[in-house]
Amino acid sequence: MVTLLRGADICAPERLGKQDILIEGQQITFIGDLPAEAIHGLPNAAVIDAEGLTAIPGFIDPHVHIAGGGGEGGYANRTPEILVSDIVRSGVTTVIGCLGTDGVTRSHADLLAKARGLEAEGISTYIYTGSYQVPARTLTGAVVDDVVLIDKVIGVGEVAISDRRSFQPTVEALAELVSQAHVGGLLSGKAGITHFHVGPYSTRLAPLHRLLDEYPIAPQAIYATHITRSPELLADAVDLAAKGATVDMTASSATTDSLRDYIRLGGDLSRLTLSSDANGSLPEFDSDGRLIGMEVAKQTTLYEQVWACADIPGLDLSQAISLVTSNTADALGLGHKGRLRPGADADILLTDDQHTIALAFAQGREIVRNGEPQIRGTFE
Repeated sequence: MVTLLRGADICAPERLGKQDILIEGQQITFIGDLPAEAIHGLPNAAVIDAEGLTAIPGFIDPHVHIAGGGGEGGYANRTPEILVSDIVRSGVTTVIGCLGTDGVTRSHADLLAKARGLEAEGISTYIYTGSYQVPARTLTGAVVDDVVLIDKVIGVGEVAISDRRSFQPTVEALAELVSQAHVGGLLSGKAGITHFHVGPYSTRLAPLHRLLDEYPIAPQAIYATHITRSPELLADAVDLAAKGATVDMTASSATTDSLRDYIRLGGDLSRLTLSSDANGSLPEFDSDGRLIGMEVAKQTTLYEQVWACADIPGLDLSQAISLVTSNTADALGLGHKGRLRPGADADILLTDDQHTIALAFAQGREIVRNGEPQIRGTFE
């Protein structure tokens, strides 16, 4: 299949102005002004007038409970699996699946099967091995083996620290875990990242600072999420990012305020990403640790908050888009994702002035038109 997008205003995420994008098969093969004679040489191409639309890379969501999550309130609180239509209507073309609190009744076999199912339905997927628990539960028996031998495993996570639901690992145990993932990444050409769930406890990111200060750990091997729980945690995340780690905000109604604070504190925007935590539970606990409320995180929140961030005075659209595209691709070692350029996967969103997705492509396949998903799950 050959598709030509004519005259879109491209944010790749850097601003490129109005240009054409040529898609051949699953990849972008050309960006620029395509001469008329060249267009005539593409007799079977689908030519789409993209004048008045903004072209941006498809979003990469680095933290999604694709097979469901939760369970903190008992068996009836297990959240459901995500639907591919919910993913794509939110502009997401690549997801990284994780388990979370429950690594007992939720298995990595389920997670891997769900990832393969979503990919068959039309998007790109990867997963983390492990869960909150340390030592990590895995598919093969070892984190390093999972990263090396299983194509979709790009690291380990989400490993819980500073939280009552954590297994309270020592820094030495975390160093071993991060090192296994890192070496697995070296051997397989993957990121080998360790994705950390950070809870509200007063130790905040102290275990991760100790990893970098006391062990020969590569900073880019560490990826901490949920950093907006408190002003103190956010400031701690700014310091961690300054050391070369990547930090992640979970999209919420407070994201714009958190991003302003991150910038005010001198946070490195190139080391920051946004995620949805979609289909994970959002439990509320009282001061004694008793569960008093539960909600389910939504994929759509991510899309809404990206555009809200783009409206922050002094923040360029390119910077806001980078938080869910190029920054995430760099952190996860996905060189073929997160940017509009020749050779990259044709994951493209075309949006109008109201931020509605007029068209979206995942690896060259149309997945959204006029805000409505064009692909659905098998049982939707």
